[in-house]
Amino acid sequence: MAKNGNYISAKESREISRKNRKITSEIEKKRNRRHIPESEYVTKMRDENNCVEFDNVQTYFFTDIGTVKAVDGVSFDVPLGKTVGIVGESGCGKSVTSLSLMQLVQRPSGQTIGGEIRFNTGEKAINVAAAPADVMRSLRGNQMAMIFQEPMTSLNPVFRIGAQVDEVIALHNPAMSKEDVKARTMDMLSMVGIANKEGVYSMYPHELSGGMRQRIMIAMALSCDPRLIIADEPTTALDVTIQAQILDLLRNLKERIGSSIMLITHDLGVVAEMADYVVVMYAGRVVEQGSASEIFHDPRHPYTIGLMNSKPVVGKHVKRLYSIPGNVPNPVDMPDYCYFRDRCEMCVRECDGEYPGIFEVSPTHKVSCYRRG
Repeated sequence: MAKNGNYISAKESREISRKNRKITSEIEKKRNRRHIPESEYVTKMRDENNCVEFDNVQTYFFTDIGTVKAVDGVSFDVPLGKTVGIVGESGCGKSVTSLSLMQLVQRPSGQTIGGEIRFNTGEKAINVAAAPADVMRSLRGNQMAMIFQEPMTSLNPVFRIGAQVDEVIALHNPAMSKEDVKARTMDMLSMVGIANKEGVYSMYPHELSGGMRQRIMIAMALSCDPRLIIADEPTTALDVTIQAQILDLLRNLKERIGSSIMLITHDLGVVAEMADYVVVMYAGRVVEQGSASEIFHDPRHPYTIGLMNSKPVVGKHVKRLYSIPGNVPNPVDMPDYCYFRDRCEMCVRECDGEYPGIFEVSPTHKVSCYRRG
């Protein structure tokens, strides 16, 4: 059969699989060593005022049909006490970026193979990309916590709510008695706005609504007062009223415990309301970043402009919402020029060259586009 862009033979697939197994085996062997010295993962923050620094992070998935570059050279900072919104269409690498930070990418096929993710614990900086499993267990839940995308499926259906929240607190506070753990759980349920905390403590997940389950997930994430909260589309599948309540809750809790927030969403309205800084991702790369005011009032990348044009505006009547033309390039075979070029309606002569570098519009506003004016 003739070769084409959408076909790969069984022989080619086996060869790719064999090569990828060799690559992942070597990475896993290095990662699973005993007694990894601190010098390999203890690092120094570029700016002590940052909670997290992503520096040229590369997370790939080694599949039977090729290497998927899900996150390919991502760099941005999360300042202490601030909210950074990460936006982009489905499949752009938002969630994989956050999972790389938590070291929860599906292994062995998924691997963070390059760059640094520096996390500021307050006492020292840890390069999460190289940290051993025992160090990550001490950070996850305790110093960094994640509110997962689906509250309907994130809770274990066979355990009561109280037991699931208790487990998180007891794991990171082994010196606490059962009574103290339960008291802490009750405090957390009260903090997230659950009035009937005694009743909810003994309920199963299926007895709660979507909004209530999302509040339970937030309570679990905040139970150890983490320095960083990763909210992966925390309002997905919730109605508008509950969305507003959850966002108010996150905002108030951030101010109360002084945490930083990484807010991952495709909802520009949520970002405009919550974020101090915005990172726009496309096809595994950051194409624009800046303060929320700069991104919303002065977008420079054609993709960001397209996202802004595609959102509905109250009071503005249009027959049809704008849609960015074309499709995202194949992640297994990315082009060597700007990934957005084939969909871009604002191309200039320089776009025929290699992938654009990073251009500074202001000290906080950066864009990866030749047409940056």
